[in-house]
Amino acid sequence: MLLFFILGLLVHFVFFASIFDIYFTSPLVHGMTPQFTSLPPPARRLVLFVADGLRADALYELDENGNSRAPFIRNIIMHEGSWGISHTRVPTESRPGHVALIAGFYEDVSAVAKGWKENPVEFDSLLNESKYTWSWGSPDILSMFAKDVSGDHVFIHAYDADDEDFGAQDVTKLDTWVFDNVKEFFHAARNNQSLFSKLNEEKIVFFLHLLGLDTNGHAHRPSSREYKDNIKIVDEGVKEIVSMFKDFYGNDGKTAFVFTADHGMTDWGVHGAGHPSETLTPFVTWGAGIKYPQKVSAQRFNDAFLKEWKLETWKRQDIHQADVAPLMASLIGVPFPLNSVGILPLGYLNNTDLFKAESMFTNALQVLEQFKVKMTQKKEVTLSFLFKPFKLLSESKQLNILRKARSYIKQRKYDEAKTSLLLPYGFVAIGVLVVFFLLIQACPWTYYVYCLLPVPTWYAVLREFQVIQDLVASLLRFPPRHFVGYLLVFTLGIEVLVLSFFYRCMLTAGLIAFAGWPFITQLWTRAKSTSLSWIFFSLLLAAFPLMPVVGREPDISLVMSAGLLLLLLSLFVVTSLTKRKDSFVNEELFLHLLQMLSTVLSMYVVYSTHNSLLKKQGLPRINQIISWITLASSFVLPLLSPTVLLERLFSILLSLMSTYLLLSRGYEALFPLVLSCLMLAWIHMEQETLQQSGVSCKQKVNGIQFIYNTDITQFRQLCLDDIRRAFFLVFFLVTAFFGTGNIASINSFDLTSVYCFLTVFSPFMMGALMMWKILIPFVLVMCAFEAVQLTTRLSSKSLFLMVLVISDIMALHFFFLVRDYGSWLDIGTSISHYVIVMSMTMVLVFLNGLAQLLTTKKLKLCGKPKSHLI
Repeated sequence: MLLFFILGLLVHFVFFASIFDIYFTSPLVHGMTPQFTSLPPPARRLVLFVADGLRADALYELDENGNSRAPFIRNIIMHEGSWGISHTRVPTESRPGHVALIAGFYEDVSAVAKGWKENPVEFDSLLNESKYTWSWGSPDILSMFAKDVSGDHVFIHAYDADDEDFGAQDVTKLDTWVFDNVKEFFHAARNNQSLFSKLNEEKIVFFLHLLGLDTNGHAHRPSSREYKDNIKIVDEGVKEIVSMFKDFYGNDGKTAFVFTADHGMTDWGVHGAGHPSETLTPFVTWGAGIKYPQKVSAQRFNDAFLKEWKLETWKRQDIHQADVAPLMASLIGVPFPLNSVGILPLGYLNNTDLFKAESMFTNALQVLEQFKVKMTQKKEVTLSFLFKPFKLLSESKQLNILRKARSYIKQRKYDEAKTSLLLPYGFVAIGVLVVFFLLIQACPWTYYVYCLLPVPTWYAVLREFQVIQDLVASLLRFPPRHFVGYLLVFTLGIEVLVLSFFYRCMLTAGLIAFAGWPFITQLWTRAKSTSLSWIFFSLLLAAFPLMPVVGREPDISLVMSAGLLLLLLSLFVVTSLTKRKDSFVNEELFLHLLQMLSTVLSMYVVYSTHNSLLKKQGLPRINQIISWITLASSFVLPLLSPTVLLERLFSILLSLMSTYLLLSRGYEALFPLVLSCLMLAWIHMEQETLQQSGVSCKQKVNGIQFIYNTDITQFRQLCLDDIRRAFFLVFFLVTAFFGTGNIASINSFDLTSVYCFLTVFSPFMMGALMMWKILIPFVLVMCAFEAVQLTTRLSSKSLFLMVLVISDIMALHFFFLVRDYGSWLDIGTSISHYVIVMSMTMVLVFLNGLAQLLTTKKLKLCGKPKSHLI
């Protein structure tokens, strides 16, 4: 049994890790030759402005008075440069957006597993190819382009990370800091001969990262006055910087300017997914090498943006975000970034046809170099008879295409398995053959794991052939009609769980079906009050998956309502215990009152913090202290309560709900309360079911105590109802996960939920707090199931095996749905679904241990712990 358990965990771990190695290893290649045109570039220097989190419509549209929020940028569109919309890709986050802008490729898929902070692989960028680069802005963005660059030529000037405070009174200082420091830098350069000489070199880049709009958008929403006023500040700052450049360089006409954004933002102040408000960003460029404005009578776009923005007569040229990098490289004459997949947007260039043709030819060579290196690498590790070259780009066709292109340029045509000794020896032979086959192909070590793992797995299965034979024989004795019926119900239940990952309303359908359980099993006639509670809370919980996931406006009144309901429930429980228990000691009463006080303080902190942030007064220090104390105490206070089943469960609910209220912004505050009530009804229903099936119960629920018991003689044999209990557990865990949100959608995370704890941007701390908020409903479900195991005398090991089967069937379904193509939203959703299901068994072990700790551990408040039996 232990061998199977270890082998099972190993198999699941390998399957869990396999998709990251199979689908999400880096497709980037290295070893390409830099490609650039020998023709003189139009610009000596480039200035890149990136307004983090700026939506296209927010910049281009007119305000309620018919005036532009960015008059300088609009003047550029009409009199000096070219404009359009830059179309980004999912995930619409700061790092992937800047990688696409500056390196020319969309974020490497291996970054899904490695986060955004560090480079998952080395990649080339425009800044690396420049002679010198000076950059100002956020330390998170600037540092990733300065890390591991060749030579000492990329200089960063960043403010402190603590300045990125969502609760600050004025976050536009993040942008004014950049503008002021750039002006001070150039002022100091006039008296520094070494720096002055570098600034007058060619092929240099100035990068200004402006984070104020993104911070204001998160804190106040893009429709807010703060966000719109920030646009005016950015516009004025860009105007001053452009004027300063012209003055410093004596109006030499050799500076190219690019103004764009890394991503947009939804109306509710988040980004990360594929909504047009997130993927449509402004792109305005002017200066050396850029076409002047072109007036047109008709445009090729079918959307209504041009009319709304009053820009119908000014030629709009949309580009893909990765196309910006080759454009900037062409303007200052540096090699195209080696891993760039961008296509040079010729419509923006103001130069000779020869320059355009040579630049486009260089662009093609740069992309072709990646293909050739990748093909060579693949050919070296593949058997010759298995290697199939891409016919459309065979070596002869490559040469032919390049020869024709070069010829056109010269001609100035620019527009063209049994049980015996044989069994182990047979599997050993299979393993040797697999190893030999992989060795001669020089396969990576991970291939050996994937190919060899099935060998011992199937060997272990076939060794237990007799057990399998007995299982099949018992299934054949089962009435066919009943067997088919149960199989169909089980399959339908699994498919409901799978569909719930895509359509949360399926959870509603499942909970409505659960409400009919008492009528099917005769429980309605045996325990009407318990059945009514089950039906009521099943239907009440069914409403939550129908509520919106994202775009919710904060509604503190709902959080206050949840707190009041919790206090009313607490008063009822304390009153009941005082009347029923003669031995209800002062320590227990004091503990309950302390937990109720904690709930009251949580309600006060939520209300006070919300009002303080609305007044732009930041997070009060006393509120922050109370929040962290409440979080820390929530792990200790339940351990001081008696281990009597209902009392301990209620104590856990009070402590966890106090923390959950601090992390709530709306209707989700009610979710754990309703879920816990349903769990309580489930505990009583399962005991009634056990009595109905003829199994005697020694105690009522009120008299059972949580005791860590490993005596297997106390457990009974599995029955058909236990499959239903395991399915209920999986269903409630999925409901706890998706009941009020969807972790597979990046922009379903709302940073405002942690503002009671901190407002200064800290990704790890904020992420940990949001993760604990997600886990709290899980813990409540697992604590309730600990009670179900006690009341039904069910072995946790047997439960684990049944849940393993259910989750593995779901995982197999999602394994075939994993995608490595399409949008980042599609890729991320498919991988997150698979990871969630594969993690279920591993997380279940952790949650089971945490639930056992919370339910069985008893700390001494004073004196010896007392036992309370009813």
